[in-house]
Amino acid sequence: MSTTQIPEPTRELSAQEQRQLDLYRQVVRIRRFEERAYRLFMEGLVKGTSHLSLGMEAIAAGFGEAMRADDYTFCTYRGHAHTLARGTPMEGVMGELLGRASGVCGGKGGSMHLTSVEHGAMGSYAIIGAHLPIANGAAWSAQVRGSGQVAVCFFGDGTTNIGAFHEALNLAKVWNLPVVFVCENNLYMEYTAIGDVTAVEHPAADRASAYGLESIIVDGNDPDAVYEVAATAIERARSGGGPSLIEAKTYRHGGHSRADPGTYRPDDEVARWLARDPVVTYRQRLLDGGVQPALLEEIEDRAQADVDAATEVARAAPPPQLQAAYTNVWADGGSSWRK
Repeated sequence: MSTTQIPEPTRELSAQEQRQLDLYRQVVRIRRFEERAYRLFMEGLVKGTSHLSLGMEAIAAGFGEAMRADDYTFCTYRGHAHTLARGTPMEGVMGELLGRASGVCGGKGGSMHLTSVEHGAMGSYAIIGAHLPIANGAAWSAQVRGSGQVAVCFFGDGTTNIGAFHEALNLAKVWNLPVVFVCENNLYMEYTAIGDVTAVEHPAADRASAYGLESIIVDGNDPDAVYEVAATAIERARSGGGPSLIEAKTYRHGGHSRADPGTYRPDDEVARWLARDPVVTYRQRLLDGGVQPALLEEIEDRAQADVDAATEVARAAPPPQLQAAYTNVWADGGSSWRK
Protein backbone atom coordinates (compact mmCIF):
# COMPACT_ATOMS: atom_id res chain seq x y z
CA MET A 1 0.00 0.00 0.00
CA SER A 2 1.08 3.57 -0.59
CA THR A 3 2.66 5.41 2.34
CA THR A 4 1.54 8.75 0.94
CA GLN A 5 -0.55 10.63 3.45
CA ILE A 6 -3.92 11.93 2.29
CA PRO A 7 -3.72 15.72 2.30
CA GLU A 8 -6.20 17.45 4.52
CA PRO A 9 -8.72 19.45 2.46
CA THR A 10 -8.77 23.17 3.12
CA ARG A 11 -12.53 22.95 3.77
CA GLU A 12 -15.16 20.29 4.33
CA LEU A 13 -16.19 18.64 1.09
CA SER A 14 -19.80 18.66 -0.01
CA ALA A 15 -21.59 15.39 -0.69
CA GLN A 16 -21.25 15.99 -4.43
CA GLU A 17 -17.53 16.72 -4.17
CA GLN A 18 -16.97 13.57 -2.12
CA ARG A 19 -18.90 11.53 -4.65
CA GLN A 20 -16.83 12.98 -7.46
CA LEU A 21 -13.64 12.01 -5.67
CA ASP A 22 -15.04 8.51 -5.20
CA LEU A 23 -15.85 8.34 -8.91
CA TYR A 24 -12.36 9.51 -9.81
CA ARG A 25 -10.91 6.90 -7.47
CA GLN A 26 -12.88 4.22 -9.29
CA VAL A 27 -11.92 5.27 -12.82
CA VAL A 28 -8.26 5.55 -11.88
CA ARG A 29 -8.18 2.17 -10.12
CA ILE A 30 -9.80 0.52 -13.13
CA ARG A 31 -7.46 2.30 -15.56
CA ARG A 32 -4.32 1.29 -13.63
CA PHE A 33 -5.57 -2.29 -13.31
CA GLU A 34 -6.32 -2.60 -17.02
CA GLU A 35 -2.96 -1.10 -17.97
CA ARG A 36 -1.24 -3.68 -15.78
CA ALA A 37 -3.40 -6.49 -17.18
CA TYR A 38 -2.23 -5.51 -20.66
CA ARG A 39 1.43 -5.64 -19.62
CA LEU A 40 1.00 -9.01 -17.94
CA PHE A 41 -0.74 -10.36 -21.03
CA MET A 42 2.19 -9.25 -23.18
CA GLU A 43 4.48 -11.09 -20.74
CA GLY A 44 2.46 -14.25 -21.31
CA LEU A 45 1.18 -14.35 -17.73
CA VAL A 46 -2.54 -13.80 -18.40
CA LYS A 47 -4.11 -17.13 -19.26
CA GLY A 48 -6.21 -17.08 -22.40
CA THR A 49 -7.23 -13.83 -24.04
CA SER A 50 -8.45 -10.66 -22.35
CA HIS A 51 -10.89 -7.88 -23.19
CA LEU A 52 -9.99 -4.56 -21.61
CA SER A 53 -12.14 -1.58 -20.69
CA LEU A 54 -9.53 1.09 -21.37
CA GLY A 55 -11.53 4.20 -22.26
CA MET A 56 -14.81 2.79 -20.91
CA GLU A 57 -14.14 3.13 -17.17
CA ALA A 58 -16.77 5.79 -16.48
CA ILE A 59 -19.66 3.37 -17.01
CA ALA A 60 -18.52 0.84 -14.43
CA ALA A 61 -17.57 3.61 -12.01
CA GLY A 62 -20.85 5.49 -12.32
CA PHE A 63 -23.02 2.43 -11.81
CA GLY A 64 -20.78 1.02 -9.10
CA GLU A 65 -21.22 4.18 -7.07
CA ALA A 66 -25.00 4.21 -7.58
CA MET A 67 -25.65 0.58 -6.64
CA ARG A 68 -26.46 -0.79 -3.21
CA ALA A 69 -24.07 -3.34 -1.73
CA ASP A 70 -26.55 -6.20 -2.18
CA ASP A 71 -27.57 -5.32 -5.75
CA TYR A 72 -26.60 -7.66 -8.58
CA THR A 73 -24.17 -7.02 -11.45
CA PHE A 74 -24.18 -9.12 -14.62
CA CYS A 75 -21.58 -8.32 -17.26
CA THR A 76 -19.83 -9.60 -20.36
CA TYR A 77 -16.36 -11.03 -20.94
CA ARG A 78 -15.21 -7.37 -20.82
CA GLY A 79 -15.93 -7.45 -17.12
CA HIS A 80 -12.80 -6.56 -15.16
CA ALA A 81 -14.05 -3.02 -14.58
CA HIS A 82 -17.51 -4.01 -13.37
CA THR A 83 -16.13 -6.66 -11.03
CA LEU A 84 -13.72 -4.18 -9.46
CA ALA A 85 -16.38 -1.47 -9.23
CA ARG A 86 -18.44 -3.72 -6.95
CA GLY A 87 -15.61 -3.84 -4.42
CA THR A 88 -14.15 -7.21 -5.35
CA PRO A 89 -10.57 -7.32 -3.99
CA MET A 90 -8.03 -6.48 -6.66
CA GLU A 91 -5.78 -9.34 -5.55
CA GLY A 92 -8.52 -11.84 -6.30
CA VAL A 93 -9.26 -10.39 -9.72
CA MET A 94 -5.57 -10.25 -10.66
CA GLY A 95 -5.05 -13.78 -9.40
CA GLU A 96 -7.89 -14.99 -11.60
CA LEU A 97 -6.40 -13.37 -14.70
CA LEU A 98 -3.12 -15.13 -13.99
CA GLY A 99 -4.83 -18.48 -13.40
CA ARG A 100 -3.78 -18.69 -9.75
CA ALA A 101 -5.50 -20.48 -6.89
CA SER A 102 -5.83 -17.09 -5.18
CA GLY A 103 -8.20 -15.90 -7.89
CA VAL A 104 -11.86 -15.15 -7.21
CA CYS A 105 -12.78 -18.37 -9.06
CA GLY A 106 -9.78 -20.32 -7.86
CA GLY A 107 -7.98 -19.70 -11.12
CA LYS A 108 -10.52 -21.72 -13.13
CA GLY A 109 -12.53 -18.89 -14.66
CA GLY A 110 -9.92 -16.51 -15.99
CA SER A 111 -10.42 -13.09 -17.51
CA MET A 112 -13.72 -13.89 -19.22
CA HIS A 113 -15.56 -15.51 -16.28
CA LEU A 114 -15.00 -13.32 -13.23
CA THR A 115 -17.49 -13.95 -10.43
CA SER A 116 -17.68 -12.79 -6.81
CA VAL A 117 -21.16 -13.45 -5.45
CA GLU A 118 -20.35 -11.95 -2.05
CA HIS A 119 -19.72 -8.61 -3.78
CA GLY A 120 -22.78 -8.85 -6.02
CA ALA A 121 -20.69 -9.63 -9.11
CA MET A 122 -22.81 -12.45 -10.50
CA GLY A 123 -20.56 -13.41 -13.36
CA SER A 124 -19.00 -12.39 -16.65
CA TYR A 125 -20.60 -14.16 -19.61
CA ALA A 126 -18.78 -15.06 -22.83
CA ILE A 127 -21.89 -16.06 -24.78
CA ILE A 128 -23.35 -12.89 -26.30
CA GLY A 129 -26.67 -12.00 -24.70
CA ALA A 130 -26.84 -15.13 -22.52
CA HIS A 131 -26.87 -13.20 -19.25
CA LEU A 132 -29.82 -10.91 -19.96
CA PRO A 133 -32.46 -13.57 -19.16
CA ILE A 134 -30.39 -14.60 -16.14
CA ALA A 135 -30.45 -11.02 -14.88
CA ASN A 136 -34.23 -11.16 -15.24
CA GLY A 137 -34.23 -14.25 -13.05
CA ALA A 138 -32.26 -12.51 -10.33
CA ALA A 139 -34.57 -9.50 -10.54
CA TRP A 140 -37.64 -11.76 -10.34
CA SER A 141 -36.17 -13.44 -7.25
CA ALA A 142 -35.69 -10.05 -5.60
CA GLN A 143 -39.22 -9.06 -6.55
CA VAL A 144 -40.73 -12.23 -5.07
CA ARG A 145 -38.68 -11.94 -1.88
CA GLY A 146 -39.39 -8.23 -1.52
CA SER A 147 -35.70 -7.62 -0.87
CA GLY A 148 -35.48 -4.31 -2.72
CA GLN A 149 -32.47 -5.56 -4.68
CA VAL A 150 -31.90 -4.46 -8.27
CA ALA A 151 -30.17 -6.38 -11.05
CA VAL A 152 -28.00 -4.31 -13.39
CA CYS A 153 -27.04 -6.01 -16.64
CA PHE A 154 -24.25 -4.69 -18.88
CA PHE A 155 -23.77 -5.74 -22.50
CA GLY A 156 -22.21 -4.54 -25.73
CA ASP A 157 -23.86 -2.96 -28.75
CA GLY A 158 -23.68 -6.21 -30.69
CA THR A 159 -26.02 -7.85 -28.19
CA THR A 160 -28.86 -5.64 -29.40
CA ASN A 161 -29.10 -7.82 -32.52
CA ILE A 162 -29.36 -11.03 -30.48
CA GLY A 163 -32.73 -12.62 -29.76
CA ALA A 164 -32.11 -12.81 -26.01
CA PHE A 165 -31.93 -9.00 -25.87
CA HIS A 166 -35.47 -8.62 -27.19
CA GLU A 167 -36.85 -11.54 -25.20
CA ALA A 168 -35.34 -10.24 -21.95
CA LEU A 169 -36.63 -6.68 -22.48
CA ASN A 170 -40.12 -7.89 -23.27
CA LEU A 171 -40.36 -10.18 -20.23
CA ALA A 172 -38.81 -7.58 -17.91
CA LYS A 173 -41.50 -5.09 -18.91
CA VAL A 174 -44.36 -7.60 -18.77
CA TRP A 175 -43.34 -8.67 -15.26
CA ASN A 176 -42.29 -5.16 -14.18
CA LEU A 177 -38.95 -6.50 -12.96
CA PRO A 178 -36.41 -4.46 -10.94
CA VAL A 179 -33.71 -4.68 -13.60
CA VAL A 180 -31.62 -2.08 -15.43
CA PHE A 181 -30.19 -3.00 -18.83
CA VAL A 182 -27.09 -1.04 -19.85
CA CYS A 183 -25.78 -1.13 -23.41
CA GLU A 184 -22.09 -0.15 -23.48
CA ASN A 185 -22.11 1.08 -27.06
CA ASN A 186 -18.46 1.35 -28.08
CA LEU A 187 -19.55 1.53 -31.74
CA TYR A 188 -18.09 -1.82 -32.76
CA MET A 189 -19.41 -5.35 -32.41
CA GLU A 190 -16.01 -7.05 -32.37
CA TYR A 191 -14.55 -5.93 -35.75
CA THR A 192 -17.73 -4.62 -37.39
CA ALA A 193 -19.21 -1.16 -36.90
CA ILE A 194 -22.62 -1.57 -35.27
CA GLY A 195 -24.02 1.05 -37.65
CA ASP A 196 -23.21 -1.13 -40.65
CA VAL A 197 -25.54 -3.91 -39.56
CA THR A 198 -28.30 -2.13 -37.62
CA ALA A 199 -31.29 -0.34 -39.09
CA VAL A 200 -31.48 2.37 -36.41
CA GLU A 201 -28.93 4.94 -35.27
CA HIS A 202 -29.03 4.02 -31.59
CA PRO A 203 -29.09 0.21 -31.38
CA ALA A 204 -30.48 0.06 -27.83
CA ALA A 205 -32.27 3.35 -27.19
CA ASP A 206 -34.13 3.43 -30.51
CA ARG A 207 -35.66 0.03 -29.73
CA ALA A 208 -36.79 0.86 -26.20
CA SER A 209 -40.21 2.10 -27.22
CA ALA A 210 -41.07 -1.30 -28.73
CA TYR A 211 -41.13 -2.61 -25.18
CA GLY A 212 -42.81 0.36 -23.54
CA LEU A 213 -39.53 1.75 -22.20
CA GLU A 214 -38.08 5.24 -22.27
CA SER A 215 -35.28 5.98 -24.74
CA ILE A 216 -32.28 6.87 -22.58
CA ILE A 217 -28.86 7.83 -23.99
CA VAL A 218 -25.97 8.95 -21.79
CA ASP A 219 -22.40 10.06 -22.40
CA GLY A 220 -20.59 6.92 -21.28
CA ASN A 221 -17.32 8.83 -20.90
CA ASP A 222 -18.73 11.21 -18.27
CA PRO A 223 -18.73 9.69 -14.76
CA ASP A 224 -21.11 12.33 -13.40
CA ALA A 225 -23.65 11.84 -16.19
CA VAL A 226 -23.49 8.05 -15.85
CA TYR A 227 -23.94 8.25 -12.09
CA GLU A 228 -27.02 10.47 -12.37
CA VAL A 229 -28.69 8.26 -14.97
CA ALA A 230 -27.77 5.13 -13.00
CA ALA A 231 -29.09 6.49 -9.70
CA THR A 232 -32.40 7.46 -11.30
CA ALA A 233 -32.93 4.11 -13.06
CA ILE A 234 -31.89 2.05 -10.04
CA GLU A 235 -34.18 3.98 -7.70
CA ARG A 236 -37.05 3.57 -10.16
CA ALA A 237 -36.50 -0.18 -10.24
CA ARG A 238 -36.11 -0.40 -6.47
CA SER A 239 -39.34 1.47 -5.82
CA GLY A 240 -41.40 -0.76 -8.10
CA GLY A 241 -41.20 1.38 -11.24
CA GLY A 242 -39.94 -1.47 -13.39
CA PRO A 243 -37.06 -1.90 -15.84
CA SER A 244 -34.97 0.62 -17.74
CA LEU A 245 -32.81 0.42 -20.84
CA ILE A 246 -29.82 2.77 -21.00
CA GLU A 247 -27.47 3.25 -23.94
CA ALA A 248 -24.08 4.57 -22.83
CA LYS A 249 -22.01 5.92 -25.74
CA THR A 250 -18.30 5.17 -25.26
CA TYR A 251 -15.19 3.92 -27.04
CA ARG A 252 -12.54 1.34 -26.33
CA HIS A 253 -9.00 2.64 -26.70
CA GLY A 254 -7.71 -0.63 -28.13
CA GLY A 255 -9.00 -3.48 -30.22
CA HIS A 256 -11.74 -5.92 -29.33
CA SER A 257 -9.28 -8.20 -27.51
CA ARG A 258 -5.54 -8.49 -27.11
CA ALA A 259 -5.41 -10.36 -30.43
CA ASP A 260 -6.91 -7.37 -32.25
CA PRO A 261 -4.83 -4.28 -33.19
CA GLY A 262 -8.02 -2.38 -34.07
CA THR A 263 -6.66 -1.09 -37.38
CA TYR A 264 -10.12 -1.20 -39.00
CA ARG A 265 -11.13 1.96 -37.14
CA PRO A 266 -10.59 5.31 -38.91
CA ASP A 267 -7.66 7.28 -37.49
CA ASP A 268 -9.66 10.49 -37.11
CA GLU A 269 -12.39 8.66 -35.19
CA VAL A 270 -9.84 7.15 -32.81
CA ALA A 271 -8.22 10.56 -32.29
CA ARG A 272 -11.56 12.23 -31.48
CA TRP A 273 -12.40 9.65 -28.84
CA LEU A 274 -8.91 9.56 -27.33
CA ALA A 275 -9.29 13.31 -26.79
CA ARG A 276 -12.32 12.46 -24.64
CA ASP A 277 -10.43 10.04 -22.38
CA PRO A 278 -12.66 9.82 -19.27
CA VAL A 279 -9.74 9.72 -16.83
CA VAL A 280 -8.04 12.80 -18.28
CA THR A 281 -11.17 14.87 -18.84
CA TYR A 282 -12.68 14.05 -15.45
CA ARG A 283 -9.46 14.92 -13.68
CA GLN A 284 -9.49 18.32 -15.38
CA ARG A 285 -13.13 18.83 -14.40
CA LEU A 286 -12.28 18.25 -10.76
CA LEU A 287 -9.32 20.61 -10.93
CA ASP A 288 -11.46 23.27 -12.57
CA GLY A 289 -14.00 22.75 -9.77
CA GLY A 290 -11.42 23.59 -7.14
CA VAL A 291 -10.25 20.15 -6.01
CA GLN A 292 -6.69 20.26 -4.70
CA PRO A 293 -4.18 18.62 -7.08
CA ALA A 294 -2.60 16.85 -4.10
CA LEU A 295 -5.87 14.98 -3.41
CA LEU A 296 -5.97 13.66 -6.96
CA GLU A 297 -2.29 12.74 -6.90
CA GLU A 298 -2.83 10.76 -3.71
CA ILE A 299 -5.69 8.85 -5.34
CA GLU A 300 -3.46 8.08 -8.32
CA ASP A 301 -0.53 6.99 -6.16
CA ARG A 302 -2.76 4.76 -4.04
CA ALA A 303 -4.29 3.14 -7.11
CA GLN A 304 -0.87 2.37 -8.54
CA ALA A 305 0.33 0.98 -5.21
CA ASP A 306 -2.75 -1.25 -4.98
CA VAL A 307 -2.14 -2.60 -8.49
CA ASP A 308 1.52 -3.24 -7.70
CA ALA A 309 0.62 -5.10 -4.51
CA ALA A 310 -2.09 -7.16 -6.24
CA THR A 311 0.36 -8.09 -8.99
CA GLU A 312 2.95 -9.33 -6.53
CA VAL A 313 0.38 -11.39 -4.63
CA ALA A 314 -0.85 -12.95 -7.87
CA ARG A 315 2.65 -13.69 -9.15
CA ALA A 316 3.54 -15.45 -5.90
CA ALA A 317 0.32 -17.49 -5.65
CA PRO A 318 0.32 -21.16 -6.71
CA PRO A 319 -1.73 -22.52 -9.62
CA PRO A 320 -4.89 -24.48 -8.77
CA GLN A 321 -4.41 -28.10 -7.72
CA LEU A 322 -5.47 -30.72 -10.24
CA GLN A 323 -8.38 -31.97 -8.10
CA ALA A 324 -9.93 -28.49 -8.25
CA ALA A 325 -11.03 -29.34 -11.78
CA TYR A 326 -13.63 -31.71 -10.31
CA THR A 327 -15.21 -29.18 -7.94
CA ASN A 328 -18.01 -26.67 -8.65
CA VAL A 329 -19.02 -28.77 -11.64
CA TRP A 330 -22.57 -29.72 -10.68
CA ALA A 331 -25.18 -28.45 -8.22
CA ASP A 332 -23.79 -30.61 -5.40
CA GLY A 333 -20.27 -29.28 -5.98
CA GLY A 334 -18.81 -32.41 -7.58
CA SER A 335 -19.23 -35.01 -10.30
CA SER A 336 -19.38 -38.20 -8.21
CA TRP A 337 -23.13 -38.64 -8.79
CA ARG A 338 -22.45 -39.49 -12.44
CA LYS A 339 -20.54 -42.65 -11.55
